[in-house]
Amino acid sequence: MSKNQQYAEQYADFAMEQMRKYGIPASVTLAQGILESSNGQSRLALNENNHFGIKATPRWIAQGGKYGLYTDDKPNEKFCSYDSVGDSYEHHSRFLVENKRYDRCFALAPDDYKGWTEGLAKAGYASGSNYAGSLQKIIEVNGLQKYDRMVMAETKTQRLEIGQEMNVDANKEAYSFPVERAEFMFVTSPFGMRTDPMDAGKQQMHKGIDIRCKGDAVLATENNGKVVAVNQNANTAGGKSITIEYPRSDGSKVQNTYMHLSSVDVKVGDTVQARQKVGVSGNTGTRTTGEHLHFGVTLVSADGQKRDMDPAVYLAEIAEKGNIKLQALHNGNDLLAKYKTEAVATPQESKAQSPEDWMKKLLSSEDSGVGLSGTNDPIMDMVVKAFSSLMMLAVVIDSKDEEEQISAVSKMADERKVDLPPLLPHMKTCALMVGENNKAVLQADNGSIQFSRELSANELSRLSATLNSPGLSEESKRMRVAGMVNALVLSQQASQNFEQGMSEQQSREEQIKR
Repeated sequence: MSKNQQYAEQYADFAMEQMRKYGIPASVTLAQGILESSNGQSRLALNENNHFGIKATPRWIAQGGKYGLYTDDKPNEKFCSYDSVGDSYEHHSRFLVENKRYDRCFALAPDDYKGWTEGLAKAGYASGSNYAGSLQKIIEVNGLQKYDRMVMAETKTQRLEIGQEMNVDANKEAYSFPVERAEFMFVTSPFGMRTDPMDAGKQQMHKGIDIRCKGDAVLATENNGKVVAVNQNANTAGGKSITIEYPRSDGSKVQNTYMHLSSVDVKVGDTVQARQKVGVSGNTGTRTTGEHLHFGVTLVSADGQKRDMDPAVYLAEIAEKGNIKLQALHNGNDLLAKYKTEAVATPQESKAQSPEDWMKKLLSSEDSGVGLSGTNDPIMDMVVKAFSSLMMLAVVIDSKDEEEQISAVSKMADERKVDLPPLLPHMKTCALMVGENNKAVLQADNGSIQFSRELSANELSRLSATLNSPGLSEESKRMRVAGMVNALVLSQQASQNFEQGMSEQQSREEQIKR
């Protein structure tokens, strides 16, 4: 018996099981294993149980996947390391399933080994020439087609369906993002170290992502999740919260936690399905500066050890499993892009946006949660126009670099507030805000007077005309805006002085009468 045949007999059960689950011909899987692992004798196979030459992606590493360093196209490349050969076979199948460039292969019959080998070669599985021919020769010389025939006959006799885990429609319904969006989620704070929002002088580890919300239904992300914790106390740090646990085939578990909710719709012990509403976003808790959803992910190993995980890794995984096209945008960048496989990530997802492009995306899309889009009200249109123009003028005048400008745009859009001190340095505080009623409100404090007033339609029109005049320089716009604000402050101060004078006169007259 040849070494090829010995390898095939040893691992045929693994390959046939993958064919039953995913519809990948057992003959092709075995031929790839024979070729990629040198019949299981390569250093990668012997040391790492890696029989298919699969490299470790950032997502694999972020999820705690082990890897070894080997020289391939270049020195010290990271290759996946597995606890068993069976794990290598399973990951090989998932690799093909989750990489969109192999979609055409899965449209072929599960016993069409020639079509599969040609499809793998065209999709670029290996860089060597005549990859398809090499696989076909291994299959035909060693009679590996018999394993395909065995699975086909078995499924026909038992009335089973090959590729039972490849039902795309079922997968699509089996996964969801934690909030419903059409295009993207606006992430105001990502996973990692950040300035403590409650104390600007401290740094803290942010163990989740914050998603901009406004009374949104929050959703279970997978099927058959178990609610393991519910907190109904709004006066705790995370406010009202829910933790849902999802089991994995290797004995580990993934826990999703939703914080700062306004209401909870489930109880401990409940089983939930993907897209099921489990609560409503809110602003509860002692450590929150505004309404948002804090979404955290914890990986629980089979031995019970817990590790906080970047939710972007988890969301990238379920996006691929469920064919979810949404992005999770923070400062114009998709947090999921680096964790997606090369074939799934698109150039648009990783392309940097200019501050102005990012601002337009935020203010023109309801997906941002900013709530300043989708209106036919001409007054509201002027509010948005004035607000957006002030945003850009403020960040440009403040001489920030592009990265700082994008961050400032995110903050202003999230708070629906443009701080104007860069335009009016003599003011103690000054800001234009868009209130819950979508009205533009000017707030100012020049050290002697504080006021807050809603801008009239005429004032908004003048402000928009100034900010959007192509003939004015940035400095000219700043000076004119400053003049308009100063005029409003002086008018307000004169009004208050008049009212105070009238009140004092009335008081004196009443004293004389007494």
